[in-house]
Amino acid sequence: MTEKDVIFGINGPVVTVKNTRTFSMMEMVYVGEARLVGEVIGISSRLTTIQVYEETTGLKPGDPVYGTGAPMNVLLGPGIIDNIFDGIERSLKAIEEMSGSFIARGSSVSALDETRYWNVHMKVKVGDRLSEGMIYAVCPETAIIEHRFLVPPGLSGTVVSVEQNGKYKLHDTIVTLRDDKGEEHALTLCQKWPIRQARPIQKRLKGDIPLITGQRVIDTLFPISKGGTAAIPGGFGTGKTMTQHQLAKWCDADIIVYVGCGERGNEMSQVLDEFSELIDPKSGRPMTDRTVLIANTSNMPVAAREASIYTGLTLAEYYRDMGYHVAIMADSTSRWAEALREISGRLEEMPAEEGFPAYLPSRLSEFYERAGRADTLSGAEGSVTIIGAVSPQGSDFSEPVTQNTKRFTRCFWALDKSLAYARHYPAINWMDSYSEYFTDLDPWYREHLGSEFLLFRSRITALLHEESALMEIVKLIGSDVLPDEQKLVIETAKAIRVGFLQQNAFHPDDTFVPMEKQKLMMKAILHLHNKAKRVIARAIPISRIMELGLFEKLAKMKYDIPNSQPELFDRLIEEMDTALASLTVQED
Repeated sequence: MTEKDVIFGINGPVVTVKNTRTFSMMEMVYVGEARLVGEVIGISSRLTTIQVYEETTGLKPGDPVYGTGAPMNVLLGPGIIDNIFDGIERSLKAIEEMSGSFIARGSSVSALDETRYWNVHMKVKVGDRLSEGMIYAVCPETAIIEHRFLVPPGLSGTVVSVEQNGKYKLHDTIVTLRDDKGEEHALTLCQKWPIRQARPIQKRLKGDIPLITGQRVIDTLFPISKGGTAAIPGGFGTGKTMTQHQLAKWCDADIIVYVGCGERGNEMSQVLDEFSELIDPKSGRPMTDRTVLIANTSNMPVAAREASIYTGLTLAEYYRDMGYHVAIMADSTSRWAEALREISGRLEEMPAEEGFPAYLPSRLSEFYERAGRADTLSGAEGSVTIIGAVSPQGSDFSEPVTQNTKRFTRCFWALDKSLAYARHYPAINWMDSYSEYFTDLDPWYREHLGSEFLLFRSRITALLHEESALMEIVKLIGSDVLPDEQKLVIETAKAIRVGFLQQNAFHPDDTFVPMEKQKLMMKAILHLHNKAKRVIARAIPISRIMELGLFEKLAKMKYDIPNSQPELFDRLIEEMDTALASLTVQED
């Protein structure tokens, strides 16, 4: 540090340093005597601008600024899973031990526990040739996740020494590598990586494997691929956080990274409580054994909110490189965009639509483009799936964050306020939502569930759209004037909405539904519709069909038929056939 590297001006989280050439763009710095974490975001011949990730109260002109010579980065190693971090990867558990329930300014804690011993098993021997991304050791991070230690990107060489299998701490050298220049490099249990730079991969793969969520409206009507991107837009109280909780609990990703970006503190505490109590259905272990939580609540510094989603993404990419399928839940990207807007305003940049900075689209694209399924440098296959919640004010989907998010995501699960208030969850509106993954995923569905599944899905979708058109007529002149065949469409669509699309997160058989049961449920609904259509064609009024109570049985089949007994659908179809046959016999 030179004597000139002192604070010149302070504007909220934005600090300026005058007449210095010490710092480089995107460099991580420490500001003030409390050494608050910051990042260089602008350099001119006269001023260097720094974004501070902590509360700047108490700073004053003349306080020192220290450079680190490195970009804003995170520490990667064992201990990330089953941990809770703030937006710049400071362990909240460690901060609580040091300063209590509130984060003290300048809290300097290691992201990971440097005193803990890990039971490491070596995967290489002296003389082995290693290249970037290859695995040189492993250890059990939790009961269900094996941590794989990777050669840092950009490094390759020959192994010249290897420690014995045993217990080691985070910074212990376990392998020494000699590169082609003859220089030796110590490989430890951890490495650092800049959060704004995507980690390298070998090859990007096509998104042709679905992320199974167990939520019927998603898996059947609006599926997402592993390595895909989805947006969940919805106004206040429509169930964005609840939907993301369901996806985090039940989707078939190996690891979940949940980023609470600018959410209310009580919501984040609820997440922490729920995840600690929830048992992972696949392993029988606590859900926290495969979950990383980043809590950056609305009362935390706004600049750290902007960094939090990049922190979460980098952690997700790190586990993808080990060969895991990772799902990242960003809740919510609107709060992140608001942080961009606030910082942009303090920088006195020219505002664009609704005051958001002109670079909002490019920042959103940078975020969502880091999703994908890939062949990693280790030779394994991994993926990062990004599901971002959007909180448009007043449920206005035409506002800039929602519209720009639609440009960069291929799934749009639009939450509907009227559905949420009617207690229809997930409150995903089947008319406003869409998925662009059908072409990529249909071969998988055809192979694993048969062509019938695709036919059922298209017929279910057609009936819902037909009902929507008919309801416009009903609103004008009532339903009595409709012919029985159109009344049947309305009744069938109601059975689809209540019996298929609506799902009960608190029912053991309905909170997660296997794909095979989803297919059989669609089959039962369409079977009744087709049979009833034939009965109506014989001039039997629909009122007679409704008296049989078959549509009520369809609405209850999600509860009445357990996930483990799909053969009961055959019995249900037989009952429907017998009941409808009795009508035709009476008529004859």
